[in-house]
Amino acid sequence: MIEAALQSTAGILCLALVFDAVIGDPPALWNRLPHPVVLFGNLIGWGELRWNRSETSIAARRRGGVFLVTLLLVVAALTGWLLHRVLSFVSYGWLLEAVVASVFLAQRSLHDHVAAVAHAFETEGVPGARRAVSMIVGRDPEQLDEGGVSRAAIETAAENFSDGVVAPAFWYLLAGLPGLLAYKALNTADSMIGHKNERYLMFGWASARLDDLANLIPARFSAILIWAAAFVVPGADARSSIRSTLRDARRHRSPNAGWPEAAMAGALGLRLAGPRVYGGRIVEDAWMGAGGADADMSDIRRTLTLFRLACGALILVTGFLALAT
Repeated sequence: MIEAALQSTAGILCLALVFDAVIGDPPALWNRLPHPVVLFGNLIGWGELRWNRSETSIAARRRGGVFLVTLLLVVAALTGWLLHRVLSFVSYGWLLEAVVASVFLAQRSLHDHVAAVAHAFETEGVPGARRAVSMIVGRDPEQLDEGGVSRAAIETAAENFSDGVVAPAFWYLLAGLPGLLAYKALNTADSMIGHKNERYLMFGWASARLDDLANLIPARFSAILIWAAAFVVPGADARSSIRSTLRDARRHRSPNAGWPEAAMAGALGLRLAGPRVYGGRIVEDAWMGAGGADADMSDIRRTLTLFRLACGALILVTGFLALAT
């Protein structure tokens, strides 16, 4: 029974989550081989050079963006299908598929990047923490004080828990390796060309809208997992997390990011999001949560505890589904 459960889609996903949590992305491997996400990025960059030229009309640029994201999704899904078919003919191919799926999950890498900000606070103070947070956020770190750096790290942990952990897990559960690779390709496209500026507004329109749609359910489920974690973390406030999410999430400028951010803000008794500076430009946004804005390094540590338990809750859910199928 246990072996049959592990060979199910939910069982393979459960193993993949465990592998990613324990091992993560071995740097020695990806120093020698290109990470699959890098390959997606190369295809996106090639397509942009070809179909997003400044002299091209707005309508043509929009069509080019639609064609690129369609091509990207087809290539990614077909690659996932071929990998699954090949592994189905290999002894213990289901175990190898779990290893492949773990590559596209970001529990360990996200945790380590956010933990590096807290560690930099302890060893180098605010200047070191600014350098560490610049590796995971797009805003100008030199504009951030201790509270700003801390909030940036916490917001990154919350938002990327949704689109780096929960969403790829959801799409693997729904459509196996084709769904997982297609989601990661789409999410990579959104991060590269889904910006609302002159260069990408039309070309990245399709990527941004599809990414919003792909994250609709995972973002809301990620908030539920944070609620669950808040119930067992000492000092966290699960009821405030639920209230903040239901009150504030829809006010966020993103249709999805507000859900995990509001849940995390309420659990920690903080205010997150709000006005931020990107590339010298102030981006107005609503505050998530009703607490204080003066976060510090200890709040990053509390965030990491909530993050680990939320990931553990996701593993338990997938394990239960594997046993139930």
